[in-house]
Amino acid sequence: MQRYYTRACNFYFGNQSKILVKKKKSFPLHQINEISFDQVEIITRKSKKKISINQIKYLPKNIKKKINLDIKKIKSKKKNFSAFNFKKIPNILGVLNLTPDSFSDGGKFNKKSKGVSHAINLYKTGASLIDIGGESTRPGSKAVNKKKEWDRINKILKLIVKKIPISLDTRKSEIMEKGIRLGVKLINDVSGLGHDPKTIDILKKYNIPFVIQHSISTPENMQKNPKYKNELLEIYDFFEKKIKLIRSKGIKHNNIILDPGIGFGKNLKHNMNLIRGVSIFHSLGFPILVGNSRKRFIKDISKKNDSKTRIGGTMASSIYLMMQGIQILRIHDVSEVIQGIKVFNHIIKN
Repeated sequence: MQRYYTRACNFYFGNQSKILVKKKKSFPLHQINEISFDQVEIITRKSKKKISINQIKYLPKNIKKKINLDIKKIKSKKKNFSAFNFKKIPNILGVLNLTPDSFSDGGKFNKKSKGVSHAINLYKTGASLIDIGGESTRPGSKAVNKKKEWDRINKILKLIVKKIPISLDTRKSEIMEKGIRLGVKLINDVSGLGHDPKTIDILKKYNIPFVIQHSISTPENMQKNPKYKNELLEIYDFFEKKIKLIRSKGIKHNNIILDPGIGFGKNLKHNMNLIRGVSIFHSLGFPILVGNSRKRFIKDISKKNDSKTRIGGTMASSIYLMMQGIQILRIHDVSEVIQGIKVFNHIIKN
């Protein structure tokens, strides 16, 4: 039986969006009238077709039912949690790597004073939460034991967790539990809850919000010739299966974020197809997070114009993702990206 997927597209912003929503010529994304869409792309494994929202009523009954169910999820209001405000797009998740070997800033903020100062500065310049990690998961990196990972983050975490909202970037249930007890607001597991079999039990026990990220294999091996028949739909199916799994384990809340995992077991083609089609994930009904900051795809595209911070490529992709309604961006250069978003929003304001 052929499976149908729905991708919202052709977005509008600001006053233009409000006018179209009022005239019922576009649908608001997540009940935010300042961003709306007036087309959907109907996708199968064999085809894709864009239609305007007023053409949906002419679809065959079975397809129309599926598309309308998807649109209901796309339009559904997202409740705020973990210091995120889903009435605005995007929220920024600031990055603090407390590792010697992360791909762009390894070793830069390991010292206690520098780590604390950087975290507070990221928050003050506009990040909703700061994502702290003690294990590098860049392509080719090797696993770190839980003692070493906790030793890297413990002191800095204790100093700032009561001052600013913290997200904990870890694959290990024991690290998660320690962080939760200290007061972290979000668990960000790059393994998609698959690395540690106790993870789901810990998430259920503490009823804490969390991120499900898609990745394949392990960081050490994930970039060794990754293959997909259709990366967009396969990752969509991955999220559906994970949601069913956590429901079957007793996690009932909707404080869940989905991250397609740019650069985690994907080559340039996979990453570009994911970014171009990223609005498909809205039909799963949960907020979407994308980690586009300083990623390898920027180097692959810019070639001789690559730079250490890749701020140009980060900014361009951030604007595009915002225009697809992505609620959260995971960013290293928080102030610079927010500056770019503010200028863009001011230019298109009408």
